[in-house]
Amino acid sequence: MAGKIQAIRGMHDILPEQVHIWQTLESTMQDLFGSYGYQEIRMPLLEKTDLFKRSIGEVTDIVEKEMYTFEDRNGDSLTLRPEGTAGCVRACIENGLLHNQVHRLWYSGPMFRHERPQKGRYRQFYQAGVECFGMQGPDIDAEHIVMTARLWERLGIRDVRLEINSLGSSKSRAEYQDVLVDYYRAHINELDDDSVRRLESNPMRILDSKNPDMKQLIASAPVMIDHLDEESKQHFERLLGYLDDVGIRYDISPKLVRGLDYYGKTVFEWITDSLGAQGTICAGGRFDGLVEQLGGRKTPAMGFAIGIERMVALLEETGVAPGKNSPHAYLVMVGDEAQSAGFKLVDSLRTSVPGLKIVMHCGGGSYKSQFKKADKSGASLALIIGDDEIANGVISIKPLRSDDDQQQLSHDDVEKYLQEFILN
Repeated sequence: MAGKIQAIRGMHDILPEQVHIWQTLESTMQDLFGSYGYQEIRMPLLEKTDLFKRSIGEVTDIVEKEMYTFEDRNGDSLTLRPEGTAGCVRACIENGLLHNQVHRLWYSGPMFRHERPQKGRYRQFYQAGVECFGMQGPDIDAEHIVMTARLWERLGIRDVRLEINSLGSSKSRAEYQDVLVDYYRAHINELDDDSVRRLESNPMRILDSKNPDMKQLIASAPVMIDHLDEESKQHFERLLGYLDDVGIRYDISPKLVRGLDYYGKTVFEWITDSLGAQGTICAGGRFDGLVEQLGGRKTPAMGFAIGIERMVALLEETGVAPGKNSPHAYLVMVGDEAQSAGFKLVDSLRTSVPGLKIVMHCGGGSYKSQFKKADKSGASLALIIGDDEIANGVISIKPLRSDDDQQQLSHDDVEKYLQEFILN
């Protein structure tokens, strides 16, 4: 006998008892992004591998170790998207959305990285992303940060903090990297193998190392904020002023560099202490050079991504996850005539009572067994049709979550009752 086929390691099913939390989070984000004037864009899961090599950077863990890459039948190298920004930029360039235009866009869906699965870090994971193209001032940076803060408020999340930094211009970053390389070379014996390899190709990524043995070395390293060019410094100061104006609290984090090569100037992360090591729930920043890097015209850009699994875990951990999305009513029927009458009734109610969530019992069974299923469904009401109801032309309504009395109503009165019940 063949063994059971199981899901691929690091790729999880999202079961019905948790889907309602996802739906609440997704609908809240969609409403919020729309209220700020952002429109949805949908991109393919598969892109040409070169897109990510050119955008993320070849000397990154994502490109070097984590991408799901393969050759198709034509010999083209394709990759399951490990993040959303590069694909969004590619779509905007390809469809002519960027030249002399401003676009506010959002997207959501699965991303893929072949890394060691652990709580809050999966091989198929979901992100919601927001990108804005065509604005170079700090006001759009502030808008994105404020938008995320308002999302936490709508969801009832309080246990998060904002860390923010500036990576400056490409010129000031190059000068800073020279200083950083000199520092690390003076401590070459304290670097791990990955850091030695990155010393020449991408020294700023050493600041993002998770190796605890290098924590003190990184803490003592020179910081980018001391090497900002004047324009970047003014940009950052104005951004912080906007956040101060609306009461957004933040910590300036000089070692915050983000894990992707295309960021410059503003970078930020929202972090929680409630999820252990995987505490970053949202991160983003400015990527003014990426459009040009991928073949488009020079275009200022700003964006962020939210980790959906981590947000769901945070909602559950902090006790603010929404309750189960239960039906309003469950239809109990006993007898052939009741089955026929009930089938017509439930179809009529679904048409005449907007928003009604009603489950029709199927498969027969006694009153007792049907009521057990009605209770298990989480429904607030049981609608009952049996011999007595058929004889008297009524439907019985029994509250399942309160001590209110059972009552019998006509078909028209049942419609009015359910309409009022939904409203209340």
